[in-house]
Amino acid sequence: MMNSVKKLIGLILLLAGLAIILYSLYSSYNIFTAKTSAPDIFKFEQVKATPNAQQGVEAQLQNLLQDQLKGLLPTDSIPGLLNLMSWSIFAGILIFGGGQIAGLGIKLLK
Repeated sequence: MMNSVKKLIGLILLLAGLAIILYSLYSSYNIFTAKTSAPDIFKFEQVKATPNAQQGVEAQLQNLLQDQLKGLLPTDSIPGLLNLMSWSIFAGILIFGGGQIAGLGIKLLK
């Protein structure tokens, strides 16, 4: 009786671990093929400052610099890259955890 309960729990753990791994791989595939977007963890809001008369030259220089940087690096690329990196780390944690759960299930099946 005890042996069959251990095998049942081991089988459940094995299937749960494999389900976690497959879910994280499927979600990662959808994110990296642009079928879905990565979870928005990092969001940057643009703040527009109104230049004072005293800061006319500084404000113009800052606006010129911002325009040049927008040409080199789009505004959504940095948060998008950070969101992809955070999803990759989370998917790695899910795969590792699923492997550990499946490993426990395999040990109980033996």
